[in-house]
Amino acid sequence: MAGKQAKTLSADHIDDLLFFAERSRHPLRNRLIVLLSVKAGLRAAEIAKLSWDMVLNPSGEVGPILELQDRIAKKRGGRSIPLHPDLRPALKEALRLGKGHGPIIVSERGGAMTPMSIVVWFNRAYCALGFDGCSSHSGRRTFITRAARLVHKAGGSLRDVQLLAGHRSIQTTQRYIDGDSDTQRKLVSLI
Repeated sequence: MAGKQAKTLSADHIDDLLFFAERSRHPLRNRLIVLLSVKAGLRAAEIAKLSWDMVLNPSGEVGPILELQDRIAKKRGGRSIPLHPDLRPALKEALRLGKGHGPIIVSERGGAMTPMSIVVWFNRAYCALGFDGCSSHSGRRTFITRAARLVHKAGGSLRDVQLLAGHRSIQTTQRYIDGDSDTQRKLVSLI
């Protein structure tokens, strides 16, 4: 898939991916991998390196914001991402079952999963589901595209999407956003 962008996921694709995760050997961990990608827009390396200190508040509870630290973000571009209503309960469950320190996404051997392990997990999931053209970046592209389409409803701008994505350039953010031919037809009919 060199030179091509990862495909974005529809709501049905996300449901299928979550269904796949729920029926795997590590359902909660794998559900978190999917949700961190599609509901927080994290890259595979950020998912692998995410630790509990980035989501817990001073009381040791899952807070309302994911504080992605510079040390794990691409080009040291840390950022604050409000937790999606689907992601927060999954993190709370993982906290209840886990230690509350160290990596959030843990391998079978007990340590942090590597970024490549996250990439491979997504690849296996998409192959099993028959999703061609999808990669570990598909969830991130989906997150950014959806955010761009809905930002006006929240009273924001593309700059807000850029900040959530952790991009230094608005042009980079724009390259992530998929166009929608139905929307384009509706738009032209309004002119």
